[in-house]
Amino acid sequence: MYKTLKEVTQEAEELNFTVGAFNTHNLEMLPGMLRAAKEMGAPIIIQTSIDTAKYIGYNVLVNTVKTIANEEMVDAVLHLDHARDFDEIKAAIDAGYTSVMYDGSHLPFKENILKTKAVVEYAHAHGVSVEGELGTIGGTEEGIHVAEDDKIYTKPEDAVEFVRATGVDALAIAIGTNHGQFKSKTDVNIPLLKEINSVVDVPLVIHGGTGVKEEDYPELINNGIRKFNVGTELLVNWTKTAKETFGATEVNKSLRHNVIPANNAADEVIKHKIKLFLNLDSVANLK
Repeated sequence: MYKTLKEVTQEAEELNFTVGAFNTHNLEMLPGMLRAAKEMGAPIIIQTSIDTAKYIGYNVLVNTVKTIANEEMVDAVLHLDHARDFDEIKAAIDAGYTSVMYDGSHLPFKENILKTKAVVEYAHAHGVSVEGELGTIGGTEEGIHVAEDDKIYTKPEDAVEFVRATGVDALAIAIGTNHGQFKSKTDVNIPLLKEINSVVDVPLVIHGGTGVKEEDYPELINNGIRKFNVGTELLVNWTKTAKETFGATEVNKSLRHNVIPANNAADEVIKHKIKLFLNLDSVANLK
C-alpha cells in the first residue's frame, strides 16, 4: 500500500526495527526495489533527489510507485530527499509524494526552525509527512556537495526545541556519518544518539548509511533510528554491473539485457540491508 513516512515509522517503533530508505535514479530500478521489499516482508521508502524527480517527472514517479505498491501489496513511501527549494517541495506534495525532507541544516538554528515549520504546515495540510535535519552531515550525494566538510553534531537540547517548534514527523541527526562514503566505514557516536533519543519523541534518521558499520545496526535501531538511508551502495553496485554488461553486449542487443543485471545487483543490496534493518535478533523496546 502507498503509505506516509509517519505510518511506516510508527510501525517500526512498535516492532523495534528501522525502515530502509533507498534512492532510485531511474524508472527501471523501481519495480525490483519494491519487489525486493515485498520478498523481505518489510516496508520500503523510495527516495528521490530533486534532480531525479525532475528527470523522471513527479507525477510519473507517484503513479509508478503507487501502482506497483498496490499491485504487489507492499507498503511503500515516496520521499523527496534533501530538498531546500520550497517550489520543488510543493511540486512533490501536490503531485502525491507521501513524504518530504526539508534540509535546513546549513541555516542558522532559528531560520532552520522557521523554514522547516512552513514546510510542515503545508505538508500536514495535505496529509504528507516531513523529515527535518539538525546538525550537518558531511560529504556528497549523487556527486553533489550537500553539507560542509566539517560535521556539526546534533545537540540534544537543540533537538528538543527543534522538534517542539516545527512539528516534524522525523528528525535526521548528525552523529558522525557522511554522505557518499563507500570506501571506508565511520565510527558513529552511539552515546550521543542515546542522549538524543532519550529527550525527543520522534523517529530518528540516519543519513550516509552506506558508511555505517553493519555491526552497529542493532544498537542504532535499539536507540531510536527508524529510517535508515542507503543510496551510494545501490548506485555503486548498479553502475559497476552496468559497466560490465554494457561493455560485453553487442550493440544491437536489447538494452534490457544490460539494465536487468544492474537492477538485480541493487535489489540484492536492498534485501541484504532490509534483513539487517528488521533487527530480528533483538526484542529491546518491543511494545
